[in-house]
Amino acid sequence: MKSTTPSLQGWQAHKHLLTLAFPMILANSTTPLLGLVDTAVMGHMDSAAMLAGASIGALILTQLYWVCGFLRMSTTGLSAQAKGNPREPVLQSAKVLWQTAGVAALLGLVIVALQWPLWQVGMGLAAPPAEVATHAQAYFSVRVWGAPAALLNLVLIGWLVGQQKTRTVLVIQVVGNLLNAVSDLVLVLGLQMSVPGVALASVLAEYAMMGMAGAFALRMCAGVAPHRDWFNAAARRMLLKLNGNMLIRNLALQACLAFVTLQGARLGETAAAVNALLMQFFVLIALGLDGIAYAVEALVGEAVGAGQAKQVVVQTQQGLLWSTVFALVYAVGFFSGGPSLLRLLTDLDDLYRAALPYLPLMVALPLLAHWCFLFDGVFVGLTRSAPMRDTMVVSALLVFFPVWWFTRQHGNVALWYAMLAFLLARGITLGGFFWRLTRRQAWLR
Repeated sequence: MKSTTPSLQGWQAHKHLLTLAFPMILANSTTPLLGLVDTAVMGHMDSAAMLAGASIGALILTQLYWVCGFLRMSTTGLSAQAKGNPREPVLQSAKVLWQTAGVAALLGLVIVALQWPLWQVGMGLAAPPAEVATHAQAYFSVRVWGAPAALLNLVLIGWLVGQQKTRTVLVIQVVGNLLNAVSDLVLVLGLQMSVPGVALASVLAEYAMMGMAGAFALRMCAGVAPHRDWFNAAARRMLLKLNGNMLIRNLALQACLAFVTLQGARLGETAAAVNALLMQFFVLIALGLDGIAYAVEALVGEAVGAGQAKQVVVQTQQGLLWSTVFALVYAVGFFSGGPSLLRLLTDLDDLYRAALPYLPLMVALPLLAHWCFLFDGVFVGLTRSAPMRDTMVVSALLVFFPVWWFTRQHGNVALWYAMLAFLLARGITLGGFFWRLTRRQAWLR
């Protein structure tokens, strides 16, 4: 694993960025397809309560893993900076791998150890009927044993992205998701294991992906073994600070997303259903914009590790260009094909008519949101988590909730006014931090 400084120029530099981004776009696209397979298999069970229970059990763990997404983000930035190190990239990359994997394994074991209180909290929030709760527990009690692998996968995927091995990530994701789908069919439809079979299929896939990613990462590290100094007090403080800031950021974001879901549900069945449809537009733009952000994380981090402050700005500018291109393509696509997409998502006329007036907001969504996706990637590469924490909290408390409050008389649409304002505020505030750091030339301090 040789250190490669980001010195490409012109079209070659843009091509390199896109070469990193597209495998991640494809990798991200496989997850919704897996969800369709899971849903189809569960939809052939004996009762709707089984499907509902498995979905709730999965949701509890998915939310836990999503909050722990800081592991992926912090690892990517540290890995990219280690790759850019001009003197000892292999040693520094191995150090990052072992440090972050240790944190992930510990958190995974904590989730397993605390599974009962976590389950109780999840049930308290969901409050499902008794039959649904029974099936939810059957799912959760099996799937929770995959927590160590699931969190280690966040670290391993983040580390590989930082090393610019996005094609490897794509292969791992595809193989893991295919294994999950095949295991679903064998365990549920073949062996009649019902809800626990769906959970076990996911656990098997998680450990298989961990094995594949771990083997590849260790081979890249050329057999460098962990050293006790990598886990000393200074290292623990650094990781705690970085990951702690990312955790607060994720919790603030999750609070806003959860508010949209819960407040929409309070406004009635139609509002909740409309919001579920509109969230699919958000999922679609995230596929492309996250892909660009992943590439920028790796390239900006490599520039920092190589001590090339100018390249930080260059990589950010190139990322902004392609983020803007993707945003424009999404906006045009939603403008011209939005009604058709809604028809694809629902064949209920009343729901279609209720969602149709929101399409102008969906056209604006990628144009307003792509800034925050891109700058998130920049600050992940810089491993500057404090600005990410601060801008997320400020945007939530001073933009999202106030905008909703002052427009709440408009009903459900006020939630989307607030969401768009929130996303734009995040982009503006992160961009402001970036401009200040540029003026002070503070990238490498």
